[in-house]
Amino acid sequence: MTRPRWRLQATFFAAIALMLAIVVLVMVLLWNRQQAARIEVSEATRGAMHALLSEQVRTDGEAEVRQLADSLANPLYYFDLEAIGALARAALRESDVDYVLVYDPQGRILHDGSGDIAAYGQPMADPLARDVVAATGPHTRLAGQVLDVSSPVMIGDQRLGGVRIGYSLAGMTRAEADAMAGLRTRFEEVGRRNLAWLLLLCAALSVIALASVALVQRLLVRPIRLLGDAARAIEAGDFATPPLDSRRTDELGDLVRTFARMRDSVAKHDRDIRRVAYSDALTGLSNRLAFRELLDTRLRELQGAGRQLALLFADLDDFKRINDTLGHEAGDDVLLQVAGRIDRALRSLTAAHGTVARFGGDEFVVLLEAADAEPDTDVRALAARLAEAMMAELGEPLLLRGRQVFLGASIGVALFPDDAGDASMLMKNGDIAMYQAKVAGKNCHRFYSRTMDLAVERRMRMEHDLRGAWERGELSLAYQPIYRTRDRVLVGAEALLRWQHPEDGPVAPSVFIEVAEQSGLIEAIGPEVLRAACREAAQWPTPDGAGEPPFIAVNVSPRQLRSADLVHQIQSALVDSGLSPVRLHLELTETAVISDEMHATALLARLREAGVRVWLDDFGTGYSSLSHLRRVQVDGLKIDRSFITDLLRDPDDLALTSAIVAMAHSMGITVVAEGVEKQGQFELLRERDCDLVQGYWLGHPVPAEDFARLLG
Repeated sequence: MTRPRWRLQATFFAAIALMLAIVVLVMVLLWNRQQAARIEVSEATRGAMHALLSEQVRTDGEAEVRQLADSLANPLYYFDLEAIGALARAALRESDVDYVLVYDPQGRILHDGSGDIAAYGQPMADPLARDVVAATGPHTRLAGQVLDVSSPVMIGDQRLGGVRIGYSLAGMTRAEADAMAGLRTRFEEVGRRNLAWLLLLCAALSVIALASVALVQRLLVRPIRLLGDAARAIEAGDFATPPLDSRRTDELGDLVRTFARMRDSVAKHDRDIRRVAYSDALTGLSNRLAFRELLDTRLRELQGAGRQLALLFADLDDFKRINDTLGHEAGDDVLLQVAGRIDRALRSLTAAHGTVARFGGDEFVVLLEAADAEPDTDVRALAARLAEAMMAELGEPLLLRGRQVFLGASIGVALFPDDAGDASMLMKNGDIAMYQAKVAGKNCHRFYSRTMDLAVERRMRMEHDLRGAWERGELSLAYQPIYRTRDRVLVGAEALLRWQHPEDGPVAPSVFIEVAEQSGLIEAIGPEVLRAACREAAQWPTPDGAGEPPFIAVNVSPRQLRSADLVHQIQSALVDSGLSPVRLHLELTETAVISDEMHATALLARLREAGVRVWLDDFGTGYSSLSHLRRVQVDGLKIDRSFITDLLRDPDDLALTSAIVAMAHSMGITVVAEGVEKQGQFELLRERDCDLVQGYWLGHPVPAEDFARLLG
């Protein structure tokens, strides 16, 4: 009996159906697994990408803020708002930077990168401000979609303020979202094609299905796993791993090549950040950070090796004059030429090799060693030859804007291991030697010696002896006559402080006044000088032809200017002496006024309301800005003696002096010229309508009784 055909067919169909069901079930399971793998890979990639980008933003931000803090050290020290603004604006122009804040040690905003600095002087009031101001090092906090990175600005142990930069994470978030969206899109496209392929293979054997799974594993999962490994290596800062290479033309190949380009870009950015962090932006030389790391490394290598090295600290003499007279662009040109000349001097020594660095401003440092082929060469002799070569190179005239400029350099030399065994002491001793070269008359070099420490001891002794010197009668006042230019009538005097040391005899004012200023003793001596000058001036008669009683000009130091008690001291001195306020002229240095313009403006307004005249001393050596004179109103200004000295032989000084007189007169300001030592200088000043003059040609400083006889 034969079976019906439909049974065999049914069995066949049943078997086929079962096989198809099994294949479909297997394919469904495989499909579900593939989707789960895609989600896991996407999440892993997203996490790795997010961590990489976040870390990179933080690292780049901290590096940029550290460099900006180093760059702001000198401008903050000299309170150069223009330079601070230039650095702040440059940082603000960087992509993804929301804000830049430069603040003082109390957290008040000095600059925000804007043109008008609307927030100037205002305290930072955001929730992070307290932690930022209190931080002693780099400080990083995340506030919403902004990464706030800050760093204090230090010179040595002195904290000058700090800088904050806010980096927007919105761009990173968008880039991450776009990348993940593109990745998901590509995954979905691949998934749809694989699904169609699986549906077409439903009738195939399970072996083919398994082979398809293996193919997917090889073509999809493995490259993505490699991408994840590469991303983790980049996250760890490893850019030496060979980049992925794919010749595939599909989406995954595009992803691999895109990732490789991203890796190259991140590596290049890392190299750029390191280059900026370790090199001087102007000259391309090593900066302080790179030089210190190199010095530390070399000292460790030379410990116990019996070899020497030398540090040469070179500081340009009178470089500030270039910036003040020709501008900062000319100053930058000078620094570039100086860097080239120092490098040329170093290369002229065939028996030595070294590294040149710029520490900032006009300070250059050279690390000098004997050549490896001649390790026993006397490094001290090499350092002396290099110092002489540097002074010869730097002594040659510089060509700036069609004119020759002459500069010298003061060079200090410290030797390892003779003078110090560690980097800090070696650099400190080199700096001391350089300072001694300046004291010795500049444009020379000095080797460090133990006796140089005696100079520091002498300074401490002078500070000790200066305490109580007024009460002991060692300090006294001398009065330098001030004459009206048009008729040479004596109209007043400048009170000058003199110190007769009981053992050392007369001490130069340029020496002890600097010590008094730096130690804070001037805050006790200054009020005594003011009271004594007012008492003496109140007794002076009116000279013939003067028309009014003579005035007394008293210098006010920057420390006194910052004192909240200054106005009370002046009023008390006037009341006790009976001197009319209009006869008291206070002389303030230009740099002291501009360094805290807001405080100075308010203080000067109170003094002028009280009737006291205010003069700006040493005009021409600081900012010399007409805009400052409009904001900080004064009654008179004194042209610095450096302009008067070369008045007869330097047309530029004559032109500048004439311009200052004309500018001041247009604003109703009296002009005084100091340092007049020749008749020709006096005649030129009279021709230019300078109001008042003083100097040795007209009269030396004399005691109070002698000055009173001049008036009589």
